[in-house]
Amino acid sequence: MDFIGKLKEFNIEINEEQIKSFEKYMNLLLEWNEKINLTAITQLDEVKLKHFVDSLTVLKYINDDDKVIDIGTGAGFPGIPLKIMNENTKITLLDSLNKRINFLNIVIETLNLRNIQAIHGRAEEIARNKLYREKYDVAVSRAVANLSTLTEYMLPFVKVGGKCICMKGANVNEELERAQNAIKELGGEIERVDNFYLSDNDNERNIIIIRKVKETNPKYPRKAGTPSKEPL
Repeated sequence: MDFIGKLKEFNIEINEEQIKSFEKYMNLLLEWNEKINLTAITQLDEVKLKHFVDSLTVLKYINDDDKVIDIGTGAGFPGIPLKIMNENTKITLLDSLNKRINFLNIVIETLNLRNIQAIHGRAEEIARNKLYREKYDVAVSRAVANLSTLTEYMLPFVKVGGKCICMKGANVNEELERAQNAIKELGGEIERVDNFYLSDNDNERNIIIIRKVKETNPKYPRKAGTPSKEPL
């Protein structure tokens, strides 16, 4: 796959240094994937398209000086690609598995990335910490949970006036309908839903932007495990 050409389709320009960073990242991802389960996608072109390009489709929604938290980042998607492309954005990578955090710290060190940290914990617990609660301009998450559950993970981290970027696959209409109550209850409102295809008539994607319009009630998020078992 022509990585540079594919990014151009999404109006994203990339320089040589950034390309080298993505190559190093891919090598680390595939090397570590043999030790710990990071991704089921291991074909080089698939990694570039379904991890790197997919992650960068949200670049246009994020300002240079935004403070961003990537919830359930896994192997670093979309947070690491966003950081490679914008050194000014401050990024927190959050994941509940410490093995993944160890991997992410090696990526951060190897790529010499600045203004980025990886923290270990569950969103339901970290969002109650004053250091993180309502401290971010943007919360982003990629394929983590259904939208009702996801907004309970995300909205408590976001400042009033900030936004959540929910990265989803196909067929989101029913999910959007079911999540209306949760979004309102948590202080958000849907601003827009952008639909597109990663490749020719394949790999449908939906990006749901939720604006934070009021503070989240202190009772949210509920204790760990509850948002997924009993969505609002």
